[in-house]
Amino acid sequence: MTTPSWDASYTSSKPAPWDIGRPQPAFVRLAERGLLSGRLLDSGCGTGEQTLLAASHGADAIGVDVSVHAIELAQGKAAERGLTARFEVADALRLGDLGLTFDVVIDSGVFHVFDDEDRVRYVASLASVLRDGGYCHLLCFSDRQPGTLGPRRVRQDELRAAFSDGWQIISIEAATFELNESGLGISSAQAWLAAIPPSSPAFSIETSAVSVTTLQS
Repeated sequence: MTTPSWDASYTSSKPAPWDIGRPQPAFVRLAERGLLSGRLLDSGCGTGEQTLLAASHGADAIGVDVSVHAIELAQGKAAERGLTARFEVADALRLGDLGLTFDVVIDSGVFHVFDDEDRVRYVASLASVLRDGGYCHLLCFSDRQPGTLGPRRVRQDELRAAFSDGWQIISIEAATFELNESGLGISSAQAWLAAIPPSSPAFSIETSAVSVTTLQS
């Protein structure tokens, strides 16, 4: 993952497939439930829609992305909307370099870009910044999405395996990832929305059981 390659996604004549100019509906629902609160990190924030959503609901929100241009666009949006949020250029695989910890970390379409080796690094990176008692909310392409165009599809068992050491997957819900149709030729894709806190003795066996819920898109 290099800065020039991701910058190109934000300097093209047409927007990146994931850059829809509004928050993903799955994160809007989380915000409405009060789950995007406290000190929050948006890992791989792109042009900042999820970060600004959280900020508009009172979170102390920070968005990071490897793309310099994406961060500049996000900062411009924050200024235009009169929202207070911090944006920094940073590598999602090295979140610990921020020197901060968070109550909530959100991932909108980052996990599914990594190969198996970098998935391990990414999960460790997330763990380095998430406080005990915090939550990671992760939205990724699902294996329920037909075809191969676009990012790697993710199975539920892959999510469980990736977060098997030091985490508890509380829920994996069927969701929708909205897209720019001009990018992949589709306006939405099947996704998983996972709620994943670090392991803690405070969680009972009943609480840590994985649930799967189909949401209305």
